[in-house]
Amino acid sequence: MSLYRHGGKRLLDLTAIVLAAPVWVPLLGVIALVVRSKIGSPVLFRQSRPGFQTRVFEILKFRTMTNARDAMGNLLPDKERFTPFGRWLRRTSLDELPELINVWRGEMSLVGPRPLLVKYLPLYTAEQMRRHEVIPGITGWAQINGRNTITWEEKFQLDVWYVERWSCWMDVKILFLTIAKVLRREGVLDPYVADNLEFTGSPANSDSPNRGRPAVSGSSAHE
Repeated sequence: MSLYRHGGKRLLDLTAIVLAAPVWVPLLGVIALVVRSKIGSPVLFRQSRPGFQTRVFEILKFRTMTNARDAMGNLLPDKERFTPFGRWLRRTSLDELPELINVWRGEMSLVGPRPLLVKYLPLYTAEQMRRHEVIPGITGWAQINGRNTITWEEKFQLDVWYVERWSCWMDVKILFLTIAKVLRREGVLDPYVADNLEFTGSPANSDSPNRGRPAVSGSSAHE
């Protein structure tokens, strides 16, 4: 456990992405060409996200929406800017493939709590803030236990549970379960519904607007 927490996890990340490079590197190139053709430039969506100890980094994803604007120059609603290919990327989770570059840089890990928006930081409780005690991941304990179909509170509880118990065995288990769930597309909601489901805090009373609502992170603010 001590060895894994002090270098072993990073070694697992690097070993996995190097061994899988013959698969994901060509796939990255092919998808980039299709995104450039069907959606346009830039190919990558970049956004600041808080990582380990809330240090901000730039997350990389494939774009899934166009930059279509109205006559006044304002971006059209998300629903009108999604392309069929962009929706397919979201549903297959292939839009997150460039995050392997974040893993290579050491900004993310293969497994850990998903990095959310910077603007959420002031909204977390002290307990929820503990999700930043580890490096964020492409997948995590919350992703294999409901993903976008659980409430924000449930998601954060699962993140903290992982923070308190993570190990090599758990990370390997999460990786294999993630592959199975991605292939079955479990826990994935249509990105059209995402723009009304942002986190707005966790009030103690039962009337919290987020209770019972999915922890979706797929609107234009999230990509």
